[in-house]
Amino acid sequence: MVDPAFLRSLVWTDYRLAVLFTVLLPLVLLIWAFVQKNEAVQHLLTIYWKVASLLMITVYLMIGGFNISFLAALMARVLIPIGLWFWLDLNEEIREQPDSVLKLSFNSWRWAVTIYNILGAAILLPFLPCAFSATRFAAADCQLWLDPPLLYREYFHAGYTYGFLGFFGIVGLVIYVASLAWFVFVRLGKQGRQAMN
Repeated sequence: MVDPAFLRSLVWTDYRLAVLFTVLLPLVLLIWAFVQKNEAVQHLLTIYWKVASLLMITVYLMIGGFNISFLAALMARVLIPIGLWFWLDLNEEIREQPDSVLKLSFNSWRWAVTIYNILGAAILLPFLPCAFSATRFAAADCQLWLDPPLLYREYFHAGYTYGFLGFFGIVGLVIYVASLAWFVFVRLGKQGRQAMN
């Protein structure tokens, strides 16, 4: 059994790092890429935001108290690095660009967010049973993961019920899974690992 104080610290640290690595830094990089007219970085960051939207969906699922949120969180941690490194044409175009502060910053962030998500997935794996059992989901160690999303609700959605916000999480998850299925079963077969087709 993990010490509750340590786990609470780990959970809050994870959410703080998530805000930094998955929201603030890629937003700054996207704006910077638009200003510099760097289309390859813009394109890859646009793909990143589509993939990473599963993290926000997870927050709303946790607010709604849905145990599937743990599975969504793990999938987000897996899909984000894949989305950042999957595209052969974008990787080659970025690699062949002349050295610049934007290129260095983008590549540094890409490696950092990849490592962060791999470590985050490893940390989440022991909590995956929270996704498949209502009894396990109700346990204190699983419920600790819901504290930051519930605080987010207090700051940004205090006037809305947990169920109402959770409904948006479910709708978001259905759209996300449908989009992912379309990509895997239709688009991937046509264009392969080429993002610019």
